[in-house]
Amino acid sequence: MADPSEAPVTRQVSGHAAPAPVPSGPASWQPLAAAVAELPVLDASGRPVPFGELFRERRAIVVFVRHFLCYICKEYVEDLAKIPKSFLQEANVTLIVIGQSSYHHIEPFCKLTGYSHEIYVDPEREIYKRLGMKRGEEIASSGDPAQQGGTLILGPGNNIHFIHHDRNRLDHKPINSVLQLVGVQHVDFTSRPSVIHV
Repeated sequence: MADPSEAPVTRQVSGHAAPAPVPSGPASWQPLAAAVAELPVLDASGRPVPFGELFRERRAIVVFVRHFLCYICKEYVEDLAKIPKSFLQEANVTLIVIGQSSYHHIEPFCKLTGYSHEIYVDPEREIYKRLGMKRGEEIASSGDPAQQGGTLILGPGNNIHFIHHDRNRLDHKPINSVLQLVGVQHVDFTSRPSVIHV
């Protein structure tokens, strides 16, 4: 039997009794400021990419994490890693994680979490600030207090369809409720093997 002290601090609750609740947010969309869309994020090789390019042609779920050393963020990204790429492709949606660290930390973080979807960093935290994410109490790898994270649904173009600002380190939006908003099928996050009746 597993040691309860090794149980994840956060976990996605999965069940088939009722659909995930629809998160609160804008009813339709609001524009993302062009100045924010032009701000760079860095990929794993340090190449700058304008933030708006990530969702210009498609809808995207963009998850801003506090930092790569945050245990809660690590567990949340481990759950994001369980979303099959085929589910996202069927809905024509991409999944993007943005951290506030150096780009050198992307590859080790992906290896640690098993995350294989798109991932970038905003080391200066300019996008975090411009989107209204507040400073938290945790310390980022830079030694400064980290910005709180959040989840957005963006695109195509500079359209914001949904925003959730994390109020604290435990306030990540349930993944299935966000997936439901963009038409991605429900993901079972339990680790129990499926029973197949023949």
